[in-house]
Amino acid sequence: MLSNSFAWRKISLGQAERLRKEGNKNSKTMAKVIDESIKKQLSKRMDFFLKYFPVRVRNVGEDAVEARQLIWAFKDARDNAFDKVAQMTATHLIKICGEKIKDIVFVCVPASTQDKNESRYKAFCNRVSELCGILNGYAHVSVSGERLAVHEHRKDKEKTLVKTQVIEFDEDFFKGKDIYVFDDVVTTGASYALFANQLETFGGNVLGGLFLGRTHYKYNK
Repeated sequence: MLSNSFAWRKISLGQAERLRKEGNKNSKTMAKVIDESIKKQLSKRMDFFLKYFPVRVRNVGEDAVEARQLIWAFKDARDNAFDKVAQMTATHLIKICGEKIKDIVFVCVPASTQDKNESRYKAFCNRVSELCGILNGYAHVSVSGERLAVHEHRKDKEKTLVKTQVIEFDEDFFKGKDIYVFDDVVTTGASYALFANQLETFGGNVLGGLFLGRTHYKYNK
């Protein structure tokens, strides 16, 4: 049974650092990425089975264009892109896990809503598990909805409403298991780190992360 729900709001590492310096103690935001426990996740091995390339730039090589098209098709759940990505993922997992793969859990950082999460990851996770024998963790994480939260800006003293994603975990399922986490696109790694850290609070052992692509993001310190 799913339990232990928590919420997060995706912000940049730069914003998180500023929130920490300003004394914001809101544990439900991505400012948690500053915590040492989550920093440890960022230092763990993060495997990329496609080349690093900027997803949002123009005038790139043919290989990067093809990979970028695959990423957007996968995110939009079209053109059976999930099957190609599943084959790539399964091949990579077999290579790095060997015979131990049947004792490892594969789970994805959820999409923004449950509908998007199901269309993007349900068939994908089933296919990865079918191809390589890894345990499928899809059904043990869900997006239960969004809720509004108040965010106060320090400089202009204004308050704004933001949507906060609520995710539920099946704690008993992940306890004591080795886990690989998948996210389709990574920028700073903060979402992966927070998600992986949450799994480890339940007693899981996150071995690393797998990502389909990477964006390049700059922020002012």
